Amino acid sequence: MNIFMTFGTEDFLHKTMEKHQDETLVLLHGEDTALLIHETEGKTFFNQPRSYEVFEQSGVLTQEGFFVFNNIPVSEEGRPVFEHRFKSRAGLIDQEPGFIAIRVLRPVNSDIYVVLTQWDSEDSFKNWQSSQAYNKAHEKRGTEQGLDHQKTIFPRASFVTKYRGESE
Repeated sequence: MNIFMTFGTEDFLHKTMEKHQDETLVLLHGEDTALLIHETEGKTFFNQPRSYEVFEQSGVLTQEGFFVFNNIPVSEEGRPVFEHRFKSRAGLIDQEPGFIAIRVLRPVNSDIYVVLTQWDSEDSFKNWQSSQAYNKAHEKRGTEQGLDHQKTIFPRASFVTKYRGESE
């Protein structure tokens, strides 16, 4: 599975969606931009997309809700360690109230992995952040055993972007 992303005006991206109704497309709204996601087994029709391979997933992406993108720079040598962590994840997030979908994305032409989660609302996401499941999933963060402590794996700080779907 592949995910391609492109930015543009809402009007332009809506027109793109209308032209490609047979494709899996999700339009998201950020603070100052709109983002269109194309999820497909094949290639994209976007001209210059950000390109990713999905290597871990759960749920089905939809137009509705609240989307969180954890953008994580990972060094070339750190990729196997980072990916192993997600492939062996407990999957506790999948049981959280309001959880809709997750995609862990391997970059095709950059070093920034994306952990994309979709929630039915921002409140559901915030509730997840204060849950026991979240604490379990991140229990080693900030310690010497935590991946975030491994500077050879993470060359720069990660950052979060948030978007709203059509009905959020």
